[in-house]
Amino acid sequence: MQQALARTDDRNQPIHVVHADSMDGYNEPNSVSTFKGNVLITQGTMKLTGQLAKIYTAKEDTSVDHIIVTSDPKKQPHIEQIDDNGNLMTGDADQLYYDNVNGIAILTGHAHVWQATKGESFGTKLTYNTQTGYMVGESGNEGPVRMTFLPKQKPVPPAKNGKPGAPAANPPAKPAASTPASGAAKPASASSSSTAPAPASSAPTKE
Repeated sequence: MQQALARTDDRNQPIHVVHADSMDGYNEPNSVSTFKGNVLITQGTMKLTGQLAKIYTAKEDTSVDHIIVTSDPKKQPHIEQIDDNGNLMTGDADQLYYDNVNGIAILTGHAHVWQATKGESFGTKLTYNTQTGYMVGESGNEGPVRMTFLPKQKPVPPAKNGKPGAPAANPPAKPAASTPASGAAKPASASSSSTAPAPASSAPTKE
């Protein structure tokens, strides 16, 4: 079993048959209406899909009592719902029974329920409360109940002083040493840098 947040207000929303290829029945108390072919039923954020769905009305009025969606060889019935935190839940099984009075979905036969940010469950039968998220799993000939729990996501560290922390500044580069590189020519000294001027030419001889 598992406790998780679910959708608390879907149960109070009307049920819509959005699509079906055919329909057989009537909207009367204590009656059954059958929908075939690409069936899509919605109630708030919840969606039910399948190839064959039967809607059973209450004995005293035309409100929906429960819905049964069965599978065909191509695809299993499917249920999905957005919980109060905005996370998606999906479920698939060979048969889907939705109790509209109590908001309970019963998935039977190769049942699989997946919850975003939480994990997934497998079993022969999974019972899921669409209002509270409480779930019960049962094993059978298909094997034991299996569950996967996802780890908690680490929160992002809070910003300092309301501003994201700036990366540390690189220390300023040290100035290059003033010592000349080895092998560099040293400036010549004053005594050696200049050559003594050539002596003046001899004065002309008197005749």
